[in-house]
Amino acid sequence: MTDAATLPAEVRRSRIRERLEQRGYIRVADIARDFAISSVTARTDLDALVESGAARRVHGGAVSASTAPEAPVEQTSQADTASKSAIGRRAAGLIDAGQSVFLDVGSTALAVAEALVDRTELHDVVVVTNGLATALALEPAIPRISVIVTGGSLRPLQHSLVNPMAQQLLVSVHADVAILGCNGIDVDAGVTNVNLPEAEIKRAMVEASDRVIITADSSKLARITVGHVALLSQVDTIVTDAEADRAVVDELRAAGATVSLA
Repeated sequence: MTDAATLPAEVRRSRIRERLEQRGYIRVADIARDFAISSVTARTDLDALVESGAARRVHGGAVSASTAPEAPVEQTSQADTASKSAIGRRAAGLIDAGQSVFLDVGSTALAVAEALVDRTELHDVVVVTNGLATALALEPAIPRISVIVTGGSLRPLQHSLVNPMAQQLLVSVHADVAILGCNGIDVDAGVTNVNLPEAEIKRAMVEASDRVIITADSSKLARITVGHVALLSQVDTIVTDAEADRAVVDELRAAGATVSLA
């Protein structure tokens, strides 16, 4: 087998491109380590892939050009509705009366919110969210469920509230459970999100909760995106759908993750 350090540039870039297509994101540091090259050469390789149209540069690395841009929550809510509803019900079923919950943004968060509303036996639950759409979805359950919105700067695509100011509330509260969505879960990279401002809020929620539940449909498994949210060791339960690749599920379980198929 050819040593990584002796690979011709064209071959090396082809292999980097393959990793991008498989994972969606790659870091300069990973390229330099895996191919035994300098960071300067790794950046040059990424620049070549960008110039060819195969990649888009982001801070610290690149994402695949074929990676779909972030879509409005109204659009994503219409896709895979059955699996998202199942994930929402399974995640909501893990909440007990009297608990405090962090719930973030996105179409799966909306499914969780709707499932919490449907659990009419729940009472004295406090939900803290940085999602305006999430808060509105929970409104029919007031006063059984108290809803607290973080505040912050508004991002239109997800109707999410981010920094500045969004974290100010989070540093002053603590939750029993955080139920968070994501764009990628990988054994090595952990939980990642495509949007950096939202990833920042998710990390704060992870740090301020006793238990972390990650909701992700099967398309998010074995993928890495740009914004780090949590290590796999920080996650208590991953809730995904029944279409999840069994080999990937087994890999996550072998790494110590509890995976629940909805």
